[in-house]
Amino acid sequence: MPRLCLNKVMSETPAPVRAYAALSQGSTPEPWQYEPRMPRADDVSIEILYCGVCHSDIHFVYDDWGISEYPVVPGHEIIGRVSAAGPDAGRFKVGDLVGVGCVVDSCRDCKTCEKGLEQYCTGGVWTYGSIDRHDGKPTYGGYSERVLVSERFVLKIPDALEPKSAAPLLCAGITTYSPLKHVGVKPGDKVGVIGMGGLGHMGIKFAKAMGAEVTLFTRSISKVEEGKRHGVDHVVISTDEAQMEAAAGSLDYILDTVPVEHDFNPYVNCLAVDGTLIVVGQLTPIEPALSAFGLILGRRSIMGSAVGGIPETQEMLDFCAEKGIACDIEMIQMQEIGAAYERMQKGDVRYRFVIDLESL
Repeated sequence: MPRLCLNKVMSETPAPVRAYAALSQGSTPEPWQYEPRMPRADDVSIEILYCGVCHSDIHFVYDDWGISEYPVVPGHEIIGRVSAAGPDAGRFKVGDLVGVGCVVDSCRDCKTCEKGLEQYCTGGVWTYGSIDRHDGKPTYGGYSERVLVSERFVLKIPDALEPKSAAPLLCAGITTYSPLKHVGVKPGDKVGVIGMGGLGHMGIKFAKAMGAEVTLFTRSISKVEEGKRHGVDHVVISTDEAQMEAAAGSLDYILDTVPVEHDFNPYVNCLAVDGTLIVVGQLTPIEPALSAFGLILGRRSIMGSAVGGIPETQEMLDFCAEKGIACDIEMIQMQEIGAAYERMQKGDVRYRFVIDLESL
């Protein structure tokens, strides 16, 4: 298929983009449209097919982190097809199936960018709720008909991946893959996963694929059989003191995927000597305070981890294609987003909503 150059588009005003936006704090996303930024030479224009719904979308809509500017067009788990490529964009051609995750630009010159860790660049630009570093315009996400992104931040979707279930890999997938890969999980390691939602069920799949013995921590008895169906070796009911005591000192790593405030101390006690608690879910203040006693006497560590950089995200997608890993999803229409948010806040989703953007 021939490449469609953006040269003409660059000299004209691009057509408005149809989207769904939260127009004020806590409002349900509704039909809206915006004027996109002007295309640049290294840009790829993508017609969006599917977009996963992340809990971060709700945080931004409700301004839970105190950083939202309205209107907000959420969505950073984007799958689509290339509709045009600029003259300096040589990696993709029209018709290619591609993805866009949480980051759409960075300074490109700092030490973290040079290492492919764009997610930690202090000049990074998030897919939505951020400011474009070139022209100062707001960034808008995947609850839209199309998106314009520098090819450096566009990912190739392997043919072996089903596009719908691949969408959440671009946030839920890489958020759990990246820290497990970073700490070097290997066959024989004992890995715990706290929570079995969108992040947790992906953490289980990755840890198992890396050869680990996996323990699920959950508050819900209903998740016991569900966890086992996903391949976990052990399930611990975290509200059961006897079960938590039996798990003490047993795990090399624990991946904490819980998105709300909770006590880390009981899980620190489940780590072996030199064990690490990896926090990927909670972005609120830690309450109650951490006990240094548990950390010091076990030479234990607590680390945080954001999403992965672009090279690692591509690696994760290729790993999923090789191992047959996909996210468990429920498809929704764009007009059902309000009901989807309500269900997510109740934990009533198995395990990620994905929007069919044809419904826009």
